[in-house]
Amino acid sequence: MRLSIILISWNSLVHLKECLASLSYTLQKEDIEIIWVDNGSTDGASRYVKENYPQIQTVTLPYNQGVAYARNRGIEKASGKYILLLDDDTIANENAIYGMVAYMDFHPETGICGCKLTNTQKETQKSDKEYPGLGIKFKNIFYTFIRRKNKEIFHTVEYEPEYLIGACQMIRREVLDLTGLLDENIFYGPEDADFCIRVRNNGFKIIYLPQFSIIHHWKRVTNRKIFSKLACRHIQALLYFYKKHHRYL
Repeated sequence: MRLSIILISWNSLVHLKECLASLSYTLQKEDIEIIWVDNGSTDGASRYVKENYPQIQTVTLPYNQGVAYARNRGIEKASGKYILLLDDDTIANENAIYGMVAYMDFHPETGICGCKLTNTQKETQKSDKEYPGLGIKFKNIFYTFIRRKNKEIFHTVEYEPEYLIGACQMIRREVLDLTGLLDENIFYGPEDADFCIRVRNNGFKIIYLPQFSIIHHWKRVTNRKIFSKLACRHIQALLYFYKKHHRYL
């Protein structure tokens, strides 16, 4: 198998329908598989996938156990040379997916690559990031409170960022064999930053490819409800991340 695409969902059937429709062409490819993990949804997603996409491998979890846990259950079932972690609020396209695969084929030093993410208005979203120190998080919360857009620098040529967000990460199989799975102590963010640190520590590159792009609706639930239960779990995960990697700024 050349590529395994892993999606996870938690009560997001509206987005999932769009995402699966955008990936429907892959169901005719013998070298691509889709693995969908239902992270305890109660919106009828399991029934929808079973009735409309019986070819897709599914993993059903009894309740929401976090992003890392759910993705790991999908990774364990994957047989591809490359593993594509993709959020279910994305709309993918053949050019971007095959472009990333081709890049990985010709750049064995690259452990993870990801493409540009845009919204439906073609506005670029920041998916190539700096490690999430306290200063960056406080700045994001401040801009949320004053309803002001944070000024971001968007790269137009491929380069090596500190990390790529988990909404779109194509991972080389050897990287997982060497680095291990995502850290399940992190319920929701920053499991992606943690994984990229570990991958880079094992000698692989993390590469951002802006020449390819997909649509990402970018739910950002913790920024919209910064005092919600999920946001509290996110803060706990950040504190764990800071302690684990000795990164506070």
